Amino acid sequence: MAQGLEFWFDEAADAAVRGLWRRLEKAGVPSLATRTHGRHRPHVTFAQAGTIPPRTREALREDLRLLSIPNLWLSTLAAFSANDTVLMLAAVVDTELLAVHSAVHDVLAKKVKQPNAYYLPGSWVPHCTLAQGIEPAQVTAGFAALYPVEPIRARVSGIAVVDTHTGEADPLIG
Repeated sequence: MAQGLEFWFDEAADAAVRGLWRRLEKAGVPSLATRTHGRHRPHVTFAQAGTIPPRTREALREDLRLLSIPNLWLSTLAAFSANDTVLMLAAVVDTELLAVHSAVHDVLAKKVKQPNAYYLPGSWVPHCTLAQGIEPAQVTAGFAALYPVEPIRARVSGIAVVDTHTGEADPLIG
């Protein structure tokens, strides 16, 4: 089990990502919605760990309320392979986004168990997952179905700690 700190999108951006998921499904590529049986909503994960304890969640809640959360510009269709092959829409990285990410990790430092190295400052690639655990041929089909992708301006409407397996969410903001 792992827990992620997810930044959720406003209605318009959420609908736009779900539209991309539907286009993938029509092309025979299982989207994140299918792979997770609809348990997850479109998001960008800022941190992930084995456990984010309740006291740390409260500290996050307090710090996040003081921060100006920038809009996310999801514009680059890309793929990467870590444990699973992922088709994603990457966010434009700017100093505001990196400042929020750094602030999140300042709160989490030494307070979470098993932090995931992919989400640490210097390693993190902010993105919205479109499909995960797919084969190389499905990556090609996904690009064909989505390219060129229209950029999505996502206003953050909520932030939650989410169980990556069950989708159970503990909202911190929104």
